[in-house]
Amino acid sequence: MEKVDVISVGMTKFGKHPDKTGRDLVLEAFLETIKNVDKGINIKKEIKALFVGDFTPTLYEHQAHYGPLVTEWLGIQGIPAFRTESACASSSAALAAGYFAVASGMYDVVMVVGVEKMTTLDTSRTTDALSVAADDIFDLNTGITFPGLFALMAQEYFHKYGGNWEDLQTITIKNHYNGSLNPKAQFQESISSIARKTALKKGVSFKDDMDFLNSQFNPLVAYPLRLYDCAPISDGAAIAFLSNSKISKRFTDKPMHIIGFGMGTDTLALANRHDLTTSVAVINSVQSAYKMAGIWPEKIDIAQLHDCFSINEILLSEEVGFFKKGCGLAAAKEGRTSLNGDKPINTDGGLKSKGHPVGATGIAMMHEIWLQLRGEAGKRQIKQVPKIGLTCNVGGSSASSFVFILEI
Repeated sequence: MEKVDVISVGMTKFGKHPDKTGRDLVLEAFLETIKNVDKGINIKKEIKALFVGDFTPTLYEHQAHYGPLVTEWLGIQGIPAFRTESACASSSAALAAGYFAVASGMYDVVMVVGVEKMTTLDTSRTTDALSVAADDIFDLNTGITFPGLFALMAQEYFHKYGGNWEDLQTITIKNHYNGSLNPKAQFQESISSIARKTALKKGVSFKDDMDFLNSQFNPLVAYPLRLYDCAPISDGAAIAFLSNSKISKRFTDKPMHIIGFGMGTDTLALANRHDLTTSVAVINSVQSAYKMAGIWPEKIDIAQLHDCFSINEILLSEEVGFFKKGCGLAAAKEGRTSLNGDKPINTDGGLKSKGHPVGATGIAMMHEIWLQLRGEAGKRQIKQVPKIGLTCNVGGSSASSFVFILEI
């Protein structure tokens, strides 16, 4: 197999974009990705294929056939293009397709797109659209949706390993702080800032962050998870250019090498799992990635983990091997996953604060690792520039998982 590098990554700001369609968001991310190629790139000459990750454009935009749509909109029609779908990991599935295309020697340079335009629907219909990533017969017929599924995981975690919802707020507070330093984030405010503004607007007062998070302004969604435990509804797009390592230096002197990759699956129905706090998909994907890279968790300097709900960052921090089973929550409380910790996680604010346009999330994770490894992450840059980063992007209730290990 050929070795594969990432030569550029770009993304839109995540959030609500009422005046932009999905294709508009792709174009915006495309222009930034071109700009971020250090030595420039001739798109029509170099890009040989396109892979688009997009979860449910048929429901959000009444639009399918996104591959040809994107090639037309970007002015590169004629090249091979198709869409991948793996729920919230759709753009990581597109990255996998792009990786295989270059690693096989079929193409030297490809473009990978992730996009989702979600705010065309109200919250109720968005919840329904997202629910198709769960098992319609064995999950959805009970009336449960994704907040409920992850709430069950949180309940089992607390029952098995101790801890409580208050402990879990370490993740919420950390990720909102990180997001406050990220100009691409949907929520660029710390919990403290949100609490102060709420107090002024509502004529109330809060003793501290936890007092606010325990208040009526953070309503219960599915016990024990509350509003600020949940990733928001978002619009956004992200793009990566992948290149055969043999020619990467034509485009940049600092290519990001894909040194490890893995993917896996678990049961779609949560009821069929022997342990709600464990995903076979994540375990298999991360073990494959570590084996390919020839390294172990101790070598990872920074990680982007799929925190669609706060509990999932804890679960994934254990499953990727950073902490022993049942110890992830304590590690987060000790500050080990903060910007200054020994295992910084979700330095861009994660899905919780940066936003979660589901089809774009996997490439957006890679975007943060790309910035951090290049020392270009601005106010949230880790002081000692990391050398190796990891992304773990899951679909649905972690029924699918994709892991990339990256190095500059």
